[in-house]
Amino acid sequence: MQTPEFQGTHLFDRLCWAKENLEPVQSDIRIVFEDAVDECAKILVPDLNWVAAAEAGGVLPPVESYWALAEDEAKPDFVKHTRGYLLHDTEPVGPMTEDSGPYGGWVNYLIMKDISPSIWQTWDEGNRPKMVICRKEQLPQTREWRNAWRISDELNLAA
Repeated sequence: MQTPEFQGTHLFDRLCWAKENLEPVQSDIRIVFEDAVDECAKILVPDLNWVAAAEAGGVLPPVESYWALAEDEAKPDFVKHTRGYLLHDTEPVGPMTEDSGPYGGWVNYLIMKDISPSIWQTWDEGNRPKMVICRKEQLPQTREWRNAWRISDELNLAA
């Protein structure tokens, strides 16, 4: 399906259009990350409708829009967003696959949008990785002991 020209359309309306008009795309990609030493690993699971919108292109705003809003939120005098136009009026990004397109693919876009830069910019620094992109079948099959999950120290990053 051809994506309409969405520049200037509210992001919520774009996402609603995508949910109603695009076939959901199931992905087995999972992003496992640890943002605090004493906490369990977190798992980011891409939403079916969000992946469909990313692969169709023309729906999602540039990831830099989210960064600018996060900078605003980090200010001590932050009360409410006044730059929502960054999400709605900037030109939407083009089509992406898992590993190609703007930002190197929708997996990278999702990481840069939803995970703290302190994790994804330094994921491989230190004694062990802070973030891993894997497939669903590489995770434990049950949620037993879920609050104790960690990224393995024996992880082979060269593979």
